[in-house]
Amino acid sequence: MICSVNATVCNGVSCLEPISNYNDILSLALSTVLTVLLAMVMFSMGCNVEAKKLWGHIKRPWGIFVGFLCQFGIMPLAAFLLSLAFQIQPIQAIAVMIMGCCPGGTGSNIISYWVDGDMDLSVSMTACSTILAMGMMPLCLFIYTKMWTDTDAIQIPYDSIGITLVTLLIPVGLGIYVKHKWPKKAKVILKVGSIAGAVLIAGIAVVGGVLYQSSWVISPSLWIIGVIYPAVGFGFGFLLARLVGQPYYRCRTIAIETGFQNSQLCSTIVQLSFSPEELEVMFSFPLIYSIFQMVFAALIIAAYRIYKKRCSRDEDEDLEKEKTQDVIPSSYAINNEGFHIEDNVVDGKHTQL
Repeated sequence: MICSVNATVCNGVSCLEPISNYNDILSLALSTVLTVLLAMVMFSMGCNVEAKKLWGHIKRPWGIFVGFLCQFGIMPLAAFLLSLAFQIQPIQAIAVMIMGCCPGGTGSNIISYWVDGDMDLSVSMTACSTILAMGMMPLCLFIYTKMWTDTDAIQIPYDSIGITLVTLLIPVGLGIYVKHKWPKKAKVILKVGSIAGAVLIAGIAVVGGVLYQSSWVISPSLWIIGVIYPAVGFGFGFLLARLVGQPYYRCRTIAIETGFQNSQLCSTIVQLSFSPEELEVMFSFPLIYSIFQMVFAALIIAAYRIYKKRCSRDEDEDLEKEKTQDVIPSSYAINNEGFHIEDNVVDGKHTQL
Protein backbone atom coordinates (compact mmCIF):
# COMPACT_ATOMS: atom_id res chain seq x y z
CA MET A 1 0.00 0.00 0.00
CA ILE A 2 1.38 3.41 -0.97
CA CYS A 3 0.42 6.41 1.13
CA SER A 4 1.41 10.03 0.65
CA VAL A 5 3.46 11.60 3.41
CA ASN A 6 0.88 14.37 3.92
CA ALA A 7 -2.20 12.17 3.61
CA THR A 8 -4.56 11.67 6.54
CA VAL A 9 -6.43 8.62 5.23
CA CYS A 10 -5.16 5.98 2.84
CA ASN A 11 -7.67 3.34 1.68
CA GLY A 12 -9.72 3.93 4.82
CA VAL A 13 -6.75 3.54 7.19
CA SER A 14 -5.27 6.38 9.19
CA CYS A 15 -1.78 7.19 7.95
CA LEU A 16 1.38 8.23 9.72
CA GLU A 17 1.22 12.00 9.59
CA PRO A 18 2.44 15.17 11.22
CA ILE A 19 0.42 15.63 14.39
CA SER A 20 -1.03 19.11 13.74
CA ASN A 21 -1.77 21.72 11.11
CA TYR A 22 1.30 23.58 12.31
CA ASN A 23 3.38 20.51 11.55
CA ASP A 24 1.76 20.27 8.11
CA ILE A 25 2.99 23.78 7.38
CA LEU A 26 6.48 22.87 8.61
CA SER A 27 6.49 19.75 6.43
CA LEU A 28 5.49 21.70 3.33
CA ALA A 29 8.06 24.40 4.02
CA LEU A 30 10.78 21.82 4.60
CA SER A 31 10.08 19.90 1.40
CA THR A 32 9.89 23.13 -0.64
CA VAL A 33 13.01 24.81 0.68
CA LEU A 34 15.27 21.81 1.31
CA THR A 35 16.31 21.08 -2.27
CA VAL A 36 17.11 24.74 -3.01
CA LEU A 37 19.12 25.21 0.19
CA LEU A 38 21.02 21.97 -0.33
CA ALA A 39 21.89 22.99 -3.89
CA MET A 40 23.18 26.34 -2.63
CA VAL A 41 25.31 24.65 0.03
CA MET A 42 26.75 22.23 -2.51
CA PHE A 43 27.55 25.19 -4.75
CA SER A 44 29.61 26.65 -1.91
CA MET A 45 31.33 23.29 -1.36
CA GLY A 46 32.20 23.24 -5.05
CA CYS A 47 34.16 26.44 -4.47
CA ASN A 48 36.74 24.29 -2.64
CA VAL A 49 37.05 21.66 -5.39
CA GLU A 50 39.64 21.67 -8.17
CA ALA A 51 38.68 20.10 -11.49
CA LYS A 52 42.14 18.58 -12.04
CA LYS A 53 42.23 16.90 -8.63
CA LEU A 54 38.64 15.70 -9.04
CA TRP A 55 39.50 14.15 -12.38
CA GLY A 56 42.64 12.65 -10.82
CA HIS A 57 40.52 10.75 -8.29
CA ILE A 58 38.33 9.44 -11.10
CA LYS A 59 41.34 8.33 -13.19
CA ARG A 60 43.05 6.70 -10.20
CA PRO A 61 40.07 5.72 -8.03
CA TRP A 62 41.90 4.11 -5.10
CA GLY A 63 40.15 6.28 -2.54
CA ILE A 64 36.81 5.86 -4.32
CA PHE A 65 37.29 2.08 -4.38
CA VAL A 66 37.98 1.97 -0.63
CA GLY A 67 34.88 4.09 -0.08
CA PHE A 68 32.89 1.71 -2.28
CA LEU A 69 33.96 -1.26 -0.14
CA CYS A 70 32.93 0.59 3.00
CA GLN A 71 29.66 1.91 1.60
CA PHE A 72 28.31 -1.25 0.01
CA GLY A 73 30.34 -3.83 1.91
CA ILE A 74 30.78 -2.86 5.55
CA MET A 75 27.56 -0.88 6.04
CA PRO A 76 25.05 -3.50 4.76
CA LEU A 77 26.89 -6.29 6.59
CA ALA A 78 26.94 -4.27 9.81
CA ALA A 79 23.22 -3.56 9.48
CA PHE A 80 22.51 -7.27 9.02
CA LEU A 81 24.62 -8.34 12.00
CA LEU A 82 23.17 -5.67 14.30
CA SER A 83 19.62 -6.68 13.35
CA LEU A 84 20.37 -10.30 14.18
CA ALA A 85 22.27 -9.50 17.37
CA PHE A 86 19.45 -7.42 18.87
CA GLN A 87 16.67 -9.67 17.52
CA ILE A 88 14.47 -6.78 16.42
CA GLN A 89 11.20 -7.24 14.55
CA PRO A 90 11.55 -8.25 10.89
CA ILE A 91 9.92 -5.02 9.70
CA GLN A 92 12.38 -2.99 11.81
CA ALA A 93 15.29 -5.05 10.53
CA ILE A 94 14.24 -4.13 6.99
CA ALA A 95 14.36 -0.43 7.91
CA VAL A 96 17.87 -0.89 9.31
CA MET A 97 18.94 -2.75 6.16
CA ILE A 98 17.54 -0.07 3.86
CA MET A 99 19.56 2.53 5.74
CA GLY A 100 22.67 0.36 5.45
CA CYS A 101 22.26 0.02 1.69
CA CYS A 102 21.74 3.73 1.00
CA PRO A 103 24.54 5.77 -0.61
CA GLY A 104 26.43 8.46 1.25
CA GLY A 105 24.57 11.69 1.94
CA THR A 106 25.61 15.08 0.60
CA GLY A 107 26.01 16.25 4.20
CA SER A 108 29.25 14.28 4.28
CA ASN A 109 30.84 16.89 2.00
CA ILE A 110 30.10 19.62 4.54
CA ILE A 111 31.48 17.60 7.45
CA SER A 112 34.59 16.69 5.43
CA TYR A 113 35.27 20.38 4.93
CA TRP A 114 35.18 21.02 8.68
CA VAL A 115 37.76 18.28 9.38
CA ASP A 116 40.12 19.38 6.59
CA GLY A 117 39.31 16.35 4.48
CA ASP A 118 39.96 15.84 0.79
CA MET A 119 37.02 17.73 -0.74
CA ASP A 120 37.79 16.47 -4.23
CA LEU A 121 37.65 12.89 -2.98
CA SER A 122 34.53 13.59 -0.90
CA VAL A 123 32.56 14.96 -3.84
CA SER A 124 33.72 12.22 -6.19
CA MET A 125 32.81 9.54 -3.62
CA THR A 126 29.33 10.99 -3.05
CA ALA A 127 28.67 11.20 -6.80
CA CYS A 128 29.99 7.69 -7.49
CA SER A 129 28.13 6.08 -4.57
CA THR A 130 24.89 7.76 -5.69
CA ILE A 131 25.30 6.46 -9.24
CA LEU A 132 26.36 2.98 -8.11
CA ALA A 133 23.45 2.85 -5.66
CA MET A 134 21.06 2.35 -8.58
CA GLY A 135 22.51 -1.14 -8.97
CA MET A 136 24.08 -1.87 -5.60
CA MET A 137 21.03 -1.03 -3.47
CA PRO A 138 18.77 -3.66 -5.12
CA LEU A 139 21.61 -6.20 -5.01
CA CYS A 140 22.41 -5.66 -1.31
CA LEU A 141 18.72 -5.66 -0.36
CA PHE A 142 18.21 -8.89 -2.30
CA ILE A 143 21.11 -10.54 -0.47
CA TYR A 144 20.31 -9.39 3.07
CA THR A 145 16.52 -8.94 3.34
CA LYS A 146 15.14 -12.09 1.71
CA MET A 147 14.96 -13.79 5.13
CA TRP A 148 12.52 -11.09 6.29
CA THR A 149 10.52 -10.05 3.22
CA ASP A 150 10.01 -10.40 -0.51
CA THR A 151 12.61 -8.13 -2.07
CA ASP A 152 10.10 -7.03 -4.74
CA ALA A 153 8.10 -5.29 -2.00
CA ILE A 154 10.86 -2.70 -1.54
CA GLN A 155 10.54 0.11 -4.07
CA ILE A 156 13.72 1.95 -5.01
CA PRO A 157 12.93 5.61 -5.89
CA TYR A 158 15.27 6.03 -8.82
CA ASP A 159 13.82 9.48 -9.49
CA SER A 160 14.86 10.63 -5.99
CA ILE A 161 18.35 9.23 -6.55
CA GLY A 162 18.51 11.10 -9.84
CA ILE A 163 17.41 14.35 -8.18
CA THR A 164 20.07 13.88 -5.50
CA LEU A 165 22.69 13.42 -8.21
CA VAL A 166 21.55 16.53 -10.08
CA THR A 167 21.53 18.67 -6.92
CA LEU A 168 25.09 17.50 -6.32
CA LEU A 169 26.76 17.67 -9.73
CA ILE A 170 25.33 20.90 -11.18
CA PRO A 171 25.94 23.13 -8.12
CA VAL A 172 29.40 21.63 -7.56
CA GLY A 173 30.23 22.21 -11.23
CA LEU A 174 29.20 25.85 -10.90
CA GLY A 175 31.30 26.14 -7.73
CA ILE A 176 34.35 24.75 -9.53
CA TYR A 177 33.87 27.34 -12.27
CA VAL A 178 33.58 30.18 -9.73
CA LYS A 179 36.77 29.05 -8.00
CA HIS A 180 38.61 28.99 -11.32
CA LYS A 181 37.26 32.37 -12.42
CA TRP A 182 37.05 34.30 -9.13
CA PRO A 183 39.19 32.52 -6.49
CA LYS A 184 38.88 35.30 -3.87
CA LYS A 185 35.10 35.38 -4.08
CA ALA A 186 35.07 31.57 -3.94
CA LYS A 187 36.75 31.65 -0.51
CA VAL A 188 34.06 33.95 0.88
CA ILE A 189 31.28 31.80 -0.60
CA LEU A 190 32.91 28.69 0.88
CA LYS A 191 33.05 30.10 4.41
CA VAL A 192 29.44 31.25 4.33
CA GLY A 193 28.22 28.01 2.74
CA SER A 194 30.06 25.77 5.20
CA ILE A 195 28.38 27.46 8.17
CA ALA A 196 24.99 27.46 6.44
CA GLY A 197 25.43 23.77 5.59
CA ALA A 198 26.12 22.79 9.19
CA VAL A 199 23.02 24.71 10.32
CA LEU A 200 20.96 23.10 7.55
CA ILE A 201 21.94 19.54 8.50
CA ALA A 202 21.15 20.14 12.17
CA GLY A 203 17.87 21.83 11.21
CA ILE A 204 16.74 18.88 9.09
CA ALA A 205 17.28 16.46 11.98
CA VAL A 206 15.46 18.68 14.48
CA VAL A 207 12.49 19.48 12.23
CA GLY A 208 12.14 15.83 11.22
CA GLY A 209 11.99 14.81 14.88
CA VAL A 210 9.34 17.45 15.61
CA LEU A 211 7.19 16.58 12.61
CA TYR A 212 6.88 12.86 13.35
CA GLN A 213 6.63 12.66 17.13
CA SER A 214 4.13 9.80 16.85
CA SER A 215 6.82 7.43 15.63
CA TRP A 216 9.19 7.85 18.58
CA VAL A 217 7.58 5.17 20.76
CA ILE A 218 9.71 2.19 19.71
CA SER A 219 11.69 -0.62 21.29
CA PRO A 220 14.96 0.26 23.09
CA SER A 221 16.85 -2.11 20.76
CA LEU A 222 16.20 0.17 17.79
CA TRP A 223 17.51 3.13 19.77
CA ILE A 224 20.67 1.21 20.65
CA ILE A 225 21.24 0.24 17.00
CA GLY A 226 20.68 3.85 16.00
CA VAL A 227 23.48 4.87 18.36
CA ILE A 228 25.94 2.09 17.50
CA TYR A 229 25.47 1.97 13.73
CA PRO A 230 26.83 5.43 12.77
CA ALA A 231 29.83 4.86 15.05
CA VAL A 232 30.51 1.57 13.22
CA GLY A 233 30.46 3.39 9.89
CA PHE A 234 32.81 6.17 10.98
CA GLY A 235 35.18 3.81 12.79
CA PHE A 236 35.50 1.06 10.21
CA GLY A 237 35.67 3.55 7.35
CA PHE A 238 38.70 5.19 8.96
CA LEU A 239 40.38 1.90 9.86
CA LEU A 240 39.98 0.34 6.42
CA ALA A 241 41.27 3.48 4.71
CA ARG A 242 44.29 3.53 7.00
CA LEU A 243 44.97 -0.19 6.52
CA VAL A 244 45.32 0.31 2.76
CA GLY A 245 47.75 3.18 3.29
CA GLN A 246 45.59 6.23 2.70
CA PRO A 247 46.90 9.46 4.33
CA TYR A 248 45.05 10.72 7.38
CA TYR A 249 43.16 13.53 5.68
CA ARG A 250 41.73 11.00 3.21
CA CYS A 251 41.01 8.54 6.01
CA ARG A 252 38.89 11.22 7.66
CA THR A 253 37.10 11.82 4.36
CA ILE A 254 36.34 8.14 3.78
CA ALA A 255 35.21 7.70 7.39
CA ILE A 256 32.75 10.60 7.13
CA GLU A 257 31.47 9.39 3.76
CA THR A 258 30.91 5.88 5.16
CA GLY A 259 29.12 6.87 8.35
CA PHE A 260 27.05 9.68 6.85
CA GLN A 261 24.19 7.86 5.09
CA ASN A 262 21.44 9.39 2.96
CA SER A 263 18.67 9.17 5.57
CA GLN A 264 16.26 11.20 3.43
CA LEU A 265 16.46 8.55 0.71
CA CYS A 266 15.87 5.82 3.32
CA SER A 267 12.74 7.63 4.56
CA THR A 268 11.43 7.89 1.01
CA ILE A 269 11.93 4.17 0.35
CA VAL A 270 10.21 3.23 3.61
CA GLN A 271 7.20 5.43 2.86
CA LEU A 272 6.84 4.11 -0.68
CA SER A 273 7.17 0.44 0.23
CA PHE A 274 5.16 -0.21 3.39
CA SER A 275 1.69 0.23 4.86
CA PRO A 276 0.81 2.92 7.45
CA GLU A 277 0.69 0.29 10.20
CA GLU A 278 4.20 -0.86 9.33
CA LEU A 279 5.44 2.73 9.12
CA GLU A 280 4.48 3.25 12.75
CA VAL A 281 7.19 0.83 13.91
CA MET A 282 9.89 1.48 11.32
CA PHE A 283 9.70 5.10 10.15
CA SER A 284 11.54 6.43 13.19
CA PHE A 285 14.82 4.64 12.45
CA PRO A 286 15.95 6.97 9.63
CA LEU A 287 15.29 9.89 12.01
CA ILE A 288 17.23 8.23 14.82
CA TYR A 289 20.15 7.47 12.53
CA SER A 290 20.21 11.01 11.11
CA ILE A 291 20.27 12.51 14.60
CA PHE A 292 23.06 10.31 15.92
CA GLN A 293 25.17 10.57 12.77
CA MET A 294 25.02 14.32 13.36
CA VAL A 295 25.97 13.86 17.03
CA PHE A 296 29.01 11.76 16.12
CA ALA A 297 29.95 14.14 13.30
CA ALA A 298 29.81 17.08 15.74
CA LEU A 299 32.02 15.17 18.20
CA ILE A 300 34.51 14.34 15.43
CA ILE A 301 34.63 17.99 14.35
CA ALA A 302 35.08 19.19 17.94
CA ALA A 303 37.83 16.67 18.67
CA TYR A 304 39.67 17.50 15.45
CA ARG A 305 39.42 21.26 16.03
CA ILE A 306 40.72 20.92 19.60
CA TYR A 307 43.59 18.75 18.39
CA LYS A 308 44.37 21.16 15.57
CA LYS A 309 44.34 24.15 17.91
CA ARG A 310 46.73 22.51 20.35
CA CYS A 311 49.05 21.19 17.64
CA SER A 312 48.27 23.77 14.97
CA ARG A 313 51.77 24.15 13.54
CA ASP A 314 52.56 20.45 13.40
CA GLU A 315 49.08 19.65 12.10
CA ASP A 316 49.30 22.19 9.26
CA GLU A 317 52.72 20.88 8.26
CA ASP A 318 51.51 17.26 8.37
CA LEU A 319 48.39 18.11 6.37
CA GLU A 320 50.38 19.87 3.69
CA LYS A 321 52.86 16.98 3.55
CA GLU A 322 50.02 14.45 3.25
CA LYS A 323 48.43 16.35 0.37
CA THR A 324 51.69 16.51 -1.57
CA GLN A 325 53.24 13.13 -0.71
CA ASP A 326 51.82 11.42 -3.81
CA VAL A 327 53.25 14.09 -6.14
CA ILE A 328 56.99 14.85 -6.07
CA PRO A 329 57.70 17.98 -8.11
CA SER A 330 60.46 17.53 -10.64
CA SER A 331 62.01 19.50 -13.47
CA TYR A 332 64.36 18.54 -16.22
CA ALA A 333 67.10 20.64 -17.74
CA ILE A 334 69.91 20.04 -20.22
CA ASN A 335 73.38 21.01 -19.17
CA ASN A 336 76.13 22.27 -21.44
CA GLU A 337 77.28 18.75 -22.26
CA GLY A 338 73.79 17.58 -23.22
CA PHE A 339 73.07 15.52 -20.08
CA HIS A 340 69.62 15.62 -18.45
CA ILE A 341 69.49 16.78 -14.85
CA GLU A 342 66.50 16.02 -12.65
CA ASP A 343 65.80 18.12 -9.55
CA ASN A 344 63.86 16.36 -6.81
CA VAL A 345 62.39 18.08 -3.82
CA VAL A 346 62.99 16.11 -0.64
CA ASP A 347 62.01 17.70 2.68
CA GLY A 348 62.20 21.15 1.13
CA LYS A 349 65.80 20.67 -0.22
CA HIS A 350 66.82 20.30 -3.87
CA THR A 351 69.07 17.45 -4.83
CA GLN A 352 70.44 16.62 -8.25
CA LEU A 353 70.43 13.18 -9.78
